[in-house]
Amino acid sequence: MMSDFSYQLHNVDGAARRGTVTTPHGTIETPAFMPVGTAATVKGMFTDSVQQTGAEILLGNTYHLMLRPGAERIASLGGLHRFMNWDKPILTDSGGFQVMSLSKLRKITEEGVRFQSHIDGGSYNLTPERSMEIQSLLGSDIQMAFDECTPHPATHEVAEQSMELSMRWAKRSSDAFDRYSAPGQALFGIVQGSVYEDLRVRSVEALMEIDFPGLAVGGLAVGEGQDVMFDVLDFTVPHLPASKPRYLMGVGTPLDLLGAVERGIDMFDCVMPTRSGRHGQAFTFDGKLNLKNARFKDDPTPLDEHSTCPACRDYSKAYLHHLVRCGELLASMLVSWANVHFYQELMGQMRLAIEEQRFAAYAKDFRARYQVKP
Repeated sequence: MMSDFSYQLHNVDGAARRGTVTTPHGTIETPAFMPVGTAATVKGMFTDSVQQTGAEILLGNTYHLMLRPGAERIASLGGLHRFMNWDKPILTDSGGFQVMSLSKLRKITEEGVRFQSHIDGGSYNLTPERSMEIQSLLGSDIQMAFDECTPHPATHEVAEQSMELSMRWAKRSSDAFDRYSAPGQALFGIVQGSVYEDLRVRSVEALMEIDFPGLAVGGLAVGEGQDVMFDVLDFTVPHLPASKPRYLMGVGTPLDLLGAVERGIDMFDCVMPTRSGRHGQAFTFDGKLNLKNARFKDDPTPLDEHSTCPACRDYSKAYLHHLVRCGELLASMLVSWANVHFYQELMGQMRLAIEEQRFAAYAKDFRARYQVKP
C-alpha cells in the first residue's frame, strides 16, 4: 500500500473544503476527525470497532509512547501499526503539549525540554531531533514538528518569544525529519502565536519558508473559549496555502468542528468522544445526553435507531443508563463506540454537504437540531 504523501482538493463551498490526503497506509477523506489513540489504543475500543465507525486515521502520542513502552521497543516489534493492529494511517503528535501539561518538572531551553515523567519521575530530554527520531521509530504516516504550546493567557511579548522558539524548533524538526523519515511519510508544521494576529501571520510565513506538506493550527482549545478560537481561525486560515491540508489540533465539540470546517479546516483530533463516553455522556444529532440522568432509566429507545453502529442502534438508553450507574466497563465501551461513530457520521455528512454545495444550509440545520434541549 506504499505511496507518497499528497493532498488533493476536490470541492470548495464557501470556505469549507472537501479533499483527500494520501499516505503510505491509505487515504483520508477530509474534513476528517482522528480518534485519539494516546497509548496505542483508542480507550475502550477494539481497533476493528474503530474502523467500523468509518475512521480512516488515528492519532498516537509521542510523549506517552516514549515513556511506555518506548519507541525503540515498538520499532523492534514492527512499528506502531503492527503493535496496535491498525493498518490505516496514523498521525503522531510531537510530545510538546504533553511535556508542558503533564510533566511534574520541566525546563525549557533553546535545545529542547528537560522534564520529569508523570509516571515514575524519571528524567528525560525531548528535543526537535529526538521527537523526530521517536516518531520515525513509531512509523507514523504524518508526524508533527516539535513546538512549545504557548500557555493561555499570554502577553504579546511572551507569545512572541514562544512562537519564535517554536519556529526555530520547526526548522530543526524539518532537518531531522529528512534524516530519520521513511519514504512517503510527511511532516506538518504548527502555527503558533496565541491570540495575536500579527504573530500568527508571522508564524505562517516562517513555516511556509520551510515548505512543510501540511500545516496545523496549534495553541487553541487551551481555555480561550470558542469565540476567541474562531476569531483566531478567521485571521489565520486565509494565510494558509490552499494546496495543503490544514489541521486544527485538539478540537473539539461537534459545534467546534462545524465552525472550524466553515472556516476552512480539514483535519481534527480530540479525546472528547472517548472521554465523554467514559463519563456516560453520549453525543447524538439531538444534542449531548447525560446517561446518568434518571430520566433514562425507563427509556426503551436506542441512541439512534437508524444508525449502522451497533452501540447506537442495539442497546436501549435504559440499559446504557443501568451500565453507567453500575460503573460497568461495558458502559464506557459502548458509549465511547457510539460517540466515535457519531463524530465520523458528522464528518461524513459535512463532506457530502460540501460536495453538493449546500454546506451553509447543512450547518444551519445541524445547529438548530443539536442545540434544542430535549
